[in-house]
Amino acid sequence: MRVLGVEGTAWCASAAVHDTETDETFIESDAYEPDSGGIHPREAAEHMGDAIPRVIETALDYADGDIDAVAFSKGPGLGPCLRVAGTAARALAGTLDVPLVGVNHMVAHLEIGRHESGFDSPVCLNASGANAHLLGYHDGRYRVLGETMDTGVGNAIDKFTRHLGWSHPGGPKVEEAAKDGEYVDLPYVVKGMDFSFSGLTSAAKDAVDDGEPVENVCFSLQEHVFAMLTEVSERALSLTGSDELVLGGGVGQNARLREMLAEMCEQRGAEFYAPEPRFLRDNAGMIAVLGAKMAAAGDTIEIADSAIDPNFRPDDVPVTWREDESVAVGRGASGSRAGAGLTDPRRGAEAIVNQQDGVVVKRRIPKSYRHPELDRTLRRDRTVLEARLLSEARKAGVPTPLVHDVDVPEATLRLQHVGDGDLARGLTTERARTLGEQLARLHGAGIVHGDPTTKNVRVGDRLFLIDFGLGYHSGHPEDHAMDLHVFEGSVAGTATDAAAISRAFEEGYAAVGEEAVLERLAEIRGRGRYQ
Repeated sequence: MRVLGVEGTAWCASAAVHDTETDETFIESDAYEPDSGGIHPREAAEHMGDAIPRVIETALDYADGDIDAVAFSKGPGLGPCLRVAGTAARALAGTLDVPLVGVNHMVAHLEIGRHESGFDSPVCLNASGANAHLLGYHDGRYRVLGETMDTGVGNAIDKFTRHLGWSHPGGPKVEEAAKDGEYVDLPYVVKGMDFSFSGLTSAAKDAVDDGEPVENVCFSLQEHVFAMLTEVSERALSLTGSDELVLGGGVGQNARLREMLAEMCEQRGAEFYAPEPRFLRDNAGMIAVLGAKMAAAGDTIEIADSAIDPNFRPDDVPVTWREDESVAVGRGASGSRAGAGLTDPRRGAEAIVNQQDGVVVKRRIPKSYRHPELDRTLRRDRTVLEARLLSEARKAGVPTPLVHDVDVPEATLRLQHVGDGDLARGLTTERARTLGEQLARLHGAGIVHGDPTTKNVRVGDRLFLIDFGLGYHSGHPEDHAMDLHVFEGSVAGTATDAAAISRAFEEGYAAVGEEAVLERLAEIRGRGRYQ
């Protein structure tokens, strides 16, 4: 089968031909380069209208023969650009009298990495201009395990470089300037497997305005942004039990990001794959490759039903071309993942945990991928916070393990052993309801857990909340709602009957907590980059 792909989500007009028999992919692209600032939708659409016919003609000349299907990027992206590419794909499919395939651009970023690597069911970190998220295949769809709560990673960097007056794209310029920089402190915001860049970008602008050398700010901006992405990637590996990670998106061309991810995976005993650059930046090759898989599965559309979708979420896509295992490996009877990481059941995303004579010894291990100063700060602060918040939560009536001892320099805690396993091994609606009640009590005391996934709840005669390392004090409904969002995200990515579990969880919270928090939760659900 030979499939012609058309890509036109934002800045790059691209066409490709993928041959499934030879596994060869030809790509022709013509990128829009604004004179100043970022991408201007009208100008990008004008470029698309001019360039799409040329790149398609070049791809057809290369094919020099039959085309069996036409695939196009249906979304997400800029509406005016998507419409140009979609119109061209429809016209071509009609002229050639071949099936038409509508491809989700972000799923294509994942699938090209899976295709090229040969991995079975990896976690995927997509790091592109307008998007940043973690995806994993579960129950017939790609689930969003974590995502940015404000702006995409490339856009966050571009906002900083526009402040400096640098031309688009800013990422390569920051990467070059960072080679001569030194570390300065900037905000680091991770919420479970979600993250936020807006405060970091604002702080970077302020640092330059206050006289900090630009190269130092560029260096630290990279160190913080990419460390955040690497940390949440490890959290996703830990939650799901996967030992495979692939990278997608144009920002994935950055050598420092690839270095961090590879180092994290090596430490963890996981495999890492980054596609070649032509498949990382926006390109029609990944559209053609996924289009071929979808066409082979009969997943085509009628021209009348081929409208573009600028807000096309990856978890809205029924995955018809796969029948293999969920990324949440080793699941128990409840459908949740059983056990911790595949490589070491004692190792989570941050720490190694050992049990000695009924006492749990938890040590936050150094992360060599992070800058040493950033790593020391995070390990120290999280250890101190965890000890303090565990005690405060107990006083608020929330079951937690007793803290026997804290060694701050070694980032080590000695804790009471609680429960027989984590909630992932036995997730039921009743336990979810109980957890909702416990989080409501925690929030009533002005405490945010920060990472209440199914792995951070122990099951025994009661449910025990553990691992408060990302916690903090807040009485704001936004922060409390993020706790609920984190839990429900972990359920959606690893458990069967996720909707029933989440309903019970929210019912438990509503019985004890504030209605304003649940109202804010509904807002947060619509705040991702694809809504």
